[in-house]
Amino acid sequence: MVLLWKYFAFGFSALLPVVNPLGSALVFLGLVGVVPPEVYRSLARRIAINTVLFFAVIELLGSALLRFFGISLPIMQVAGGFVLAAMGWSLLNEKDAQSTVKAAQQEVKSNEDARKNSLEQGTFYPLTFPVTAGPGCIVVMLTLSAHASKKMISEDVLAHVGLLIAVIVLSALVYVCYAYAPQITRKISPATAHGILRVVAFILLCIGVQIAWNGAASLLATVLQHQ
Repeated sequence: MVLLWKYFAFGFSALLPVVNPLGSALVFLGLVGVVPPEVYRSLARRIAINTVLFFAVIELLGSALLRFFGISLPIMQVAGGFVLAAMGWSLLNEKDAQSTVKAAQQEVKSNEDARKNSLEQGTFYPLTFPVTAGPGCIVVMLTLSAHASKKMISEDVLAHVGLLIAVIVLSALVYVCYAYAPQITRKISPATAHGILRVVAFILLCIGVQIAWNGAASLLATVLQHQ
């Protein structure tokens, strides 16, 4: 059980800054516009479910993708750790509190007609991907899935279950932020949200360095064994 909660905390800490529910809620609010509260709750529920399924598929297929492309676990840990560390460093040095939101808005700018045609049809694209879970989330989840792969079946299952619980909790947080986006954005200032983001960005930086170090240590041990 210790392993399960370890990977729960590991996964939640790594995914929180890249999903960024508060920042994504601002984008969601701008795309949806002025609609009744029940519409916000309905869309938020479907997006939260889509987010769980999206991450679950990546987690389940992550190991298979690595084997298909012939990528070893230590290499994935080193490369993925550097990517996570770079994301954390970028967020730490972000000067504009609204830059994350603006970047996401720019990414979906060409898809704003989805709201005009049908909000329900846009719950996966663009509201789930890329507004809620973008390409960076895929890299993070693949790295976490590779890092959670263990030699013993029991440990492997516990580690992946921990990641899945983290995804479910994070998706619940997404639901709350999206369902009550108008109320939350009125009460929480952008500066406060950015301050919270910087704290989790530092944690993301540390997690990236730790994963890269674990992979480098495995590669170094392999080299020493062949000498």
